[in-house]
Amino acid sequence: GVLLYGPPGTGKTLLARAVAHHTECTFICVSGSKLVQRFIGEGSRMVRELFVMAREHAPSIIFMDEIDSIGSIRVEGSLGGDSEVQRTMLELLNQLDGFEPKQNIK
Repeated sequence: GVLLYGPPGTGKTLLARAVAHHTECTFICVSGSKLVQRFIGEGSRMVRELFVMAREHAPSIIFMDEIDSIGSIRVEGSLGGDSEVQRTMLELLNQLDGFEPKQNIK
């Protein structure tokens, strides 16, 4: 994986799109804030579906913009919405680092 960091408008998305184009990969762009849902299990379901879509269209690059919207809240014992954010983040980590080999997904 690659982490692109910088202020808005510096070309992170453009760079990721260019890499996808140059490597002939499907480019899947999702905003981290779209993965944070109010209903239990919705965010983690969306993450799973995102990786299923990436596998179906492999080779693919998943670009997650605003990942800090789910990655910055990781506190034990959270209640309510925070625990749903944690479930979403845990599913993302599972998909990224899980036991299944990720064929042609970058």
